[in-house]
Amino acid sequence: MLNKLAKPPHFFLLFPNIFGFKGGIQVYSAYLLEALQNLHPNAHYSVFLKYDADVSPGDSFLEQTTFHCFGRLPRWLQSLAMLLNIVLRGVWHRPKLLICTHVNYAVVGFWLKQVARTPYWVVIHGLEGWNIANRHQVRALQQADRIIAVSHYTRDRLIQEQRLDPQKVVVLPNTFDADRFQINAKPAYLLQEYSLTSTQPVILTVSRLGRFARYKGYDKVVQALPYIRQHIPQVHYLIVGKGDDRPRIEALIDQLNLQDCVTLAGFVADEQLSDYYNLCDIFALPSQGEGFGIVYLEALASGKPVLAGNRDGSSDPLASGKLGCLVDPDNIEAIAQTLVQILQGTYPNPQLYQPDLLRRKTVEAYEFPQFQSTLQQLLKTLT
Repeated sequence: MLNKLAKPPHFFLLFPNIFGFKGGIQVYSAYLLEALQNLHPNAHYSVFLKYDADVSPGDSFLEQTTFHCFGRLPRWLQSLAMLLNIVLRGVWHRPKLLICTHVNYAVVGFWLKQVARTPYWVVIHGLEGWNIANRHQVRALQQADRIIAVSHYTRDRLIQEQRLDPQKVVVLPNTFDADRFQINAKPAYLLQEYSLTSTQPVILTVSRLGRFARYKGYDKVVQALPYIRQHIPQVHYLIVGKGDDRPRIEALIDQLNLQDCVTLAGFVADEQLSDYYNLCDIFALPSQGEGFGIVYLEALASGKPVLAGNRDGSSDPLASGKLGCLVDPDNIEAIAQTLVQILQGTYPNPQLYQPDLLRRKTVEAYEFPQFQSTLQQLLKTLT
């Protein structure tokens, strides 16, 4: 008598959104779904998207992947509708696992576990998971079957702040498409567009310019430029990104008389971003609120030296300073002096000047196959 075939597992995935807006959480969520589908191509996937209104037809997914979008509902109704939808479907489907990629949704996992005994994982990226005071979120974290942090800094901070079981908190770092970022010469069309010479030192920042993103430190680089220009008069600072903090940065540039050496490039499409990394001589983002920082991976994979802050998850992509410079993000003098050292070739870490090494070590540690392999090991712990 033939044994009855085992029923394919069913996974519930709860994301803020993955279509349209491409922030760090959205990119992580999309890679997570892709990795799961690669590892379990016969499984069923129910993906719940709070802010997306529709599914992008340009993306390919497994036939048995269904999307439930709540973005067309009024904001006040989205959370309630999503919770009821997940719980009701969870009782019906009895999923093998629910994964939430934002701490705000951990409470949904908690309730599904109560009614359907579904284990749930919560992904913590950075600021949203630090100093959590909401008692419902705290309880949901404590009851989660696993908590995934994107960096060791975030993991250690979570354990300390929330008194979590260290055995439940693991690191599954960000990943990226390494093929998109290569080591190439400075693009001629960008040199022409920004009236730069091929030998002119260029500092690059890629970041949102938002009032709530000031922790990223792009204004500190602007304030460091008067000192840098004393030593490297031809230096040019290029900021890629848009947001409501742009008027403040424009005013700061005017105040410091830096109009001739700072360019706010605004939004740059993903397919063009690699050219901007190739244009620069150093990538600078002295942040103090990064959970990880995918832009560091992109810059390193392009063979560029990187300057980052030493108070957050930036230390992971920079291998605790082995592949880049970690400075006090509030110390403008230290930022300025370090940028001068790097541009003058005197920084005491020879690895910064080996583009092929920077790329190789970054790709080996953080390319998508490594992300997928780590996820596979975590899934083996499911009963």
